[in-house]
Amino acid sequence: MVRLRLIGILLLLSNGIALAQDQPSFKPLRYNEDYSYLAKDSSRTFYEGLKYIPFSKQKSDSYLSVGGEARGQYFYIQNEDWGDSENDGDGYLLSRFLLHTDWRFSKNVRAFVQFQSSLASSRPITTPVEENPLDLHQAFVDVSAFDTDHSSMTFRVGRQELSYGSQRLISVRENPNNRQAFDAAKIMYKANDVNLDLFYSHYVLAKKGVFDDGFNKDTRLWGAYSTFKSVPVLGGIDAYYLGFYKKSALFADVKGRELRHSVGSRVFGGLDSWNYDIEGLVQFGKLGSSKILAWTASINTTYSFDDVFLKPEIGLKAELISGDQGEKDRVGSFNALYPKGAYFGLAALIGPSNLAEFHPSINFQLAKDLEFSVDYDFFWRYSKADGIYGVNMVQIYDDGGSQNRHIGNQLIGALLYSPNRFLTFRGEFTWFQAGDYIKDVSAGKDIYISGLTAQVKF
Repeated sequence: MVRLRLIGILLLLSNGIALAQDQPSFKPLRYNEDYSYLAKDSSRTFYEGLKYIPFSKQKSDSYLSVGGEARGQYFYIQNEDWGDSENDGDGYLLSRFLLHTDWRFSKNVRAFVQFQSSLASSRPITTPVEENPLDLHQAFVDVSAFDTDHSSMTFRVGRQELSYGSQRLISVRENPNNRQAFDAAKIMYKANDVNLDLFYSHYVLAKKGVFDDGFNKDTRLWGAYSTFKSVPVLGGIDAYYLGFYKKSALFADVKGRELRHSVGSRVFGGLDSWNYDIEGLVQFGKLGSSKILAWTASINTTYSFDDVFLKPEIGLKAELISGDQGEKDRVGSFNALYPKGAYFGLAALIGPSNLAEFHPSINFQLAKDLEFSVDYDFFWRYSKADGIYGVNMVQIYDDGGSQNRHIGNQLIGALLYSPNRFLTFRGEFTWFQAGDYIKDVSAGKDIYISGLTAQVKF
């Protein structure tokens, strides 16, 4: 009840500050927001006073900023896990609260601290991704070695969110209830249209207690990620290497210490009404005594009809993701590392490993602040010797001896309403039609999910 009252208070607060629409939109990574421009405003509102609390009248880049969000979600699921789990008669509620402070001591030094509370109600069994009552989500320090009009270099140390490219491999995991973070050291270099990040990190393993998400020595992620923003003809290009270590991992029927290397590239951009995102990568290393050889390739393109009624945007996505071939000394299952949780829709029923996927979609602009979209996914197993995995890369079902590849088809309809930059409402319905493989390894029932989301940011 207290949580619902808090959400209501924040909703009323957002209506009161909605007049500040000329301010920039909130960033997916809140630590990327910069409110130093408010130093020039001598008549700041109460809300603007929270975003810019100056430490010095002489320095506009020396200030404290406060922000956060509250999100509530309701889900009703029929035939969860394709009928292998007992139906929940009245659905369940998820809520998430984030509060951060951004301490800008000078142009060269800043600290960022963020707390997260993720709660679940009426959910019989919860995971730490759904329920993590209160924890320190981010706490890092930035020190800038130099910062000019043409280049900069910054060192960042501490607990932090990481997000790169299309978030197929490293994401903040926005849609699930509990966002993810890393204890990391990072060097960020920028020069004109080139960005380069070098980092070494330990994944923060969420737990269901209060302030118990401690340092995790059992997983490590490191790498180099570069972005070239303006390449002739191609648009933008990402090139990256990612290294991954896990003390104990399981893919297909192989278990042991995992050391995996990922090398890939992404081309992205737009031309008039076209937008495109093409990515491919290969993985190699060892899992136990077995060698790893896995890969994925994807293409995601959209075309917008801006001069047509309702401004339809047609999308087409296709990808191949390798699976294990059943060889005793080789693992072919792709590891998506730390992808965005709702990889194939808010329902997040299956994850990106051992898949062939074809995904058309269409989006309509019903009004300035109202959108309606329809997505239809076709899923097959890439390899009949491997099963399917969750978004957390834990196997849901093994191959089960099934010779069928068809996992199923998924239809999603979603309505998104954003009356201002503070508020977002989303309604979504998902129907997953079980394919022959699912029918072979489970109860094989179709899954129906309805979800409602209300979110306010400040």
